[in-house]
Amino acid sequence: MAMHDDRGAGPSYGASMLMVLSSGIIWSLMGLGVRLIENADSFQILLYRSIAILPCLLVFLGISHRTSPLRVLANAGIPSIIGGLCLMVAFFGSIVSLKETTIANAVFLLATSPLFAAVLGRIILKEPVRLATWLTILAGGIGVLVMVADGISAGRMIGNLAAVICALAFAGFTIALRWERTGSALPAVFYGGLFATVASAVATIVAGQTLVLSPLDAGIALGLGFFIVSGGLIVYTLGSRAIPAAELALLSLIEVVLSPIWVWLVLGEAASFFTLVGGSILLAALAGNALSGVLEQRHSRQLARKAQAARRRPKSRPAALRPAEGY
Repeated sequence: MAMHDDRGAGPSYGASMLMVLSSGIIWSLMGLGVRLIENADSFQILLYRSIAILPCLLVFLGISHRTSPLRVLANAGIPSIIGGLCLMVAFFGSIVSLKETTIANAVFLLATSPLFAAVLGRIILKEPVRLATWLTILAGGIGVLVMVADGISAGRMIGNLAAVICALAFAGFTIALRWERTGSALPAVFYGGLFATVASAVATIVAGQTLVLSPLDAGIALGLGFFIVSGGLIVYTLGSRAIPAAELALLSLIEVVLSPIWVWLVLGEAASFFTLVGGSILLAALAGNALSGVLEQRHSRQLARKAQAARRRPKSRPAALRPAEGY
């Protein structure tokens, strides 16, 4: 669920790298947490998780912006509202996918969000897309088809479809923030949590379900919001300020790699052969695209440094012409 935030003075590059990696590790525990919930359905989990997110983000908004969090939210603008609505859909899709299909299937499909964002950015914002990204979209699409086909045969189509919808919605969230070059993602995330709280509460009541969960389910769902979503987001926000965007995309893959490992170690949930094949294709494509972005960014920085050095170098003056001897 990696997202980029505004940059400013902050920790060193090494400390920032450690923070971003830590946020990926924290987020990778989401699937295991959902699996440990015994009786609550997707709407109930989303309700309690969203309730826990709101106070954490309010406090962090006030601290990070050094003003009233309500003022920050009021000044956020339409893009943050639209981003929050997209995030509400993404929140729900992620919970359904984690409950209705294997964790490996869910996280691999959720990882396609940057590819959807690239396509939507090209269509809506007319943003250029690198050749490497188009190749990644092609290869990633093959991996997704392999996993979705396996999900259909295994009766997990609902979970796979929910994961794809989540990836699309998160891509919409990304495009909404780029729409007016919104500096901070935090107001949109808060709105997403607020909208999800209201929507999941209404859906739970309409479905005839109780709003009161067992202590175990309530504790886990609240912990998912407080520690995993909010905690990971805060650590990521602090660390991402000193890390280039291309490197962030590469580092964020740790969440995709670790999520299936936790449920395998704790619960013995193994991914199917086709999930591993499709997921490996997708993961290799994403890693290759992110790595090409890192190399391209470093090359651009080197060219910029050379150009800057050339501008600073004093220009050589032609030697003064001397009168010819004999005149």
